[in-house]
Amino acid sequence: MSRTLLPGILAMAAIVAASNVLVQFLFGNWLTWGAFTYPLAFLVNDLMNRLYGPSAARKVVLWGFGVGILCSFVGTQIHGEFGPLVTLRIAIGSGTAFLVAQLVDVAIFDRLRTGAWWRAPLASTLVGSALDTALFFTIAFSAGLIWLEPGNDVSWANEVLPLLGLGPAAPLWVSLAVADFGVKLALALLALVPFRLLVARLSANGIRPTAG
Repeated sequence: MSRTLLPGILAMAAIVAASNVLVQFLFGNWLTWGAFTYPLAFLVNDLMNRLYGPSAARKVVLWGFGVGILCSFVGTQIHGEFGPLVTLRIAIGSGTAFLVAQLVDVAIFDRLRTGAWWRAPLASTLVGSALDTALFFTIAFSAGLIWLEPGNDVSWANEVLPLLGLGPAAPLWVSLAVADFGVKLALALLALVPFRLLVARLSANGIRPTAG
């Protein structure tokens, strides 16, 4: 493990671990607290990509993926009132969504790195966030994928209700996904500020951003 990557690896690991815990606690009707911490993974990813290049960013992603797998395994072994804290479908959805979304983020950021400073982090985070949301909620809760874990009752997530309590009828998990993506969209815009400031600060300390 390179010392230069250690802060990014520790930050990514902390975000993934915290999100795995906080996703169990609701914030209102449509969100979990994990929705507010997980998007920070894209900020860490983009910072590592800007400062050290795509290869370094991918290493940080893989370490984060490993921490996520470990957290999911621990969660499957802890049983609450309604069964394991982490079901097999949630574990598969979480791992798949994280790995695909973060690696796509790396690729898009690298393609756009020579443009305006904000374009690469914004575009890569938006596309990555959309992929992450779609993959996770579909794999974890869609009735069409019940074969992944036949013993896991996801009927609650497929109850048809007005979208976000106001719109057209849709399964509950679709409302959860839309709300989740809305938070990620807002945080993607807000994260441009710390991204800009941290890149400037680290550059002033002798770390030169990678240009290509």
